[in-house]
Amino acid sequence: MPVDMERPVILIALIAILLTCAAVGADSHCDFADDVISIGGVVPLSAPGSVAGGIGMDWGFQQAAADINADCGIAIDGANHRIEVITADSEGVSEYGQLVVERLILQDQVAGIVGFYHSAVGLATMGMVERYQIPTIYAHPRNDSISASGIEAFERQPARFDDGIDYVFRTSPPSSIVGKVVTDWLVAQGVEDVILILENTDYGHPAAAAERAHLERAGVRVDQLEIELGTEDFVPILSRIYARPELPDAIRILVSGETSYNLTQQMAEFGLAPTADTICVTNHLAFQSEQYWNTVPDGNYCAYDRVGTIPSMYNEMAQRLNDRYVEDFGDILVSFAMEAYDAVWLMADAIERAGSTSDGAAIVRALEAADITLTQGHYYFDYGAHNPELPEGTPAYMWHQWPVPVVTVMQYFEQDQSALDAAVIYPEVFQTHGTSYFKPGS
Repeated sequence: MPVDMERPVILIALIAILLTCAAVGADSHCDFADDVISIGGVVPLSAPGSVAGGIGMDWGFQQAAADINADCGIAIDGANHRIEVITADSEGVSEYGQLVVERLILQDQVAGIVGFYHSAVGLATMGMVERYQIPTIYAHPRNDSISASGIEAFERQPARFDDGIDYVFRTSPPSSIVGKVVTDWLVAQGVEDVILILENTDYGHPAAAAERAHLERAGVRVDQLEIELGTEDFVPILSRIYARPELPDAIRILVSGETSYNLTQQMAEFGLAPTADTICVTNHLAFQSEQYWNTVPDGNYCAYDRVGTIPSMYNEMAQRLNDRYVEDFGDILVSFAMEAYDAVWLMADAIERAGSTSDGAAIVRALEAADITLTQGHYYFDYGAHNPELPEGTPAYMWHQWPVPVVTVMQYFEQDQSALDAAVIYPEVFQTHGTSYFKPGS
């Protein structure tokens, strides 16, 4: 069942009005300088990108700007400056992402850029922010190369660090980290035969490659099938699975955005998964429980990866943000809204410590020295120009990479369950219900 795209657009306008009104009242006690510090935010707000992801991230941007301004903004040379986040729509398309990044830099003259949702847009814009020397925090893309390219060649280009200062940072975990958590859990369930359904993008291919490698090393047979983002009818591909002599032990969906909802629902309708014999592992958007149940009414017992701190671990800052999100959306706070919120705070903190909006190199040095606790935890970067030697065996993607993001596997086990009540089933240290899997029907 296709997702209605009109409601999210209306929500964007309403939220913008509410945040503007709140900001005016909240920072009225501050004595601000006339000039405003602008940060660019790049997200998908229209198809074929993940509209739900873009809306959540933009909400996070604006909440962060309002909170920073309520604390009297950014102090530079004894003056307080308001901060604004100028949000640009990438549509989830590489070329559009490049266009809006250039517009933010040349027209809006932003001091830094944050956000991004799709790996393809992230990969397409890294070279641009390097050329223009604009500090940039990639807060959601998972392709390993976004951080690894700081010290490794990428697309026949030399490593960024070879040319001097590296302006690219990432706070979201790379696919290799997420994939290992999910596949370790599947192996622990004793699976022997897994099908990966992946999107044909710069997120889908490397994510599938990482998960396939982990599974095959454990002796698991893996087949994979590709789909295009925006697909609404999955009967042909699901029929191929159903026609197998034996159904797989698990079907893992590596598809982003609203397409993942439609695929998961049709897979359940088809009777493929979740069943007593086949595990359903969908993507992290399942954490948006209201939208998940509206579009995947047959998705009970599906598991999903959760990137970002879990509700039982929320600190006071995360809990306050969650309360606002529930008030605005009627649903649980999503990880990508937290990622966006934290990215704005990280950039603002670095600009203030650098004492400049125009010295990109100084802002980079301040980001490398980040030491701040936000909604998802304590942020810092182990490796960069401040510490350029990665120890033997350390993956290249740890360069300018926040090293301790929380990644878990969660599962619904009751119809229409809130994500607040869903079970954290892996890793064991985070388990909330004393089990690593609820078998359908149990």
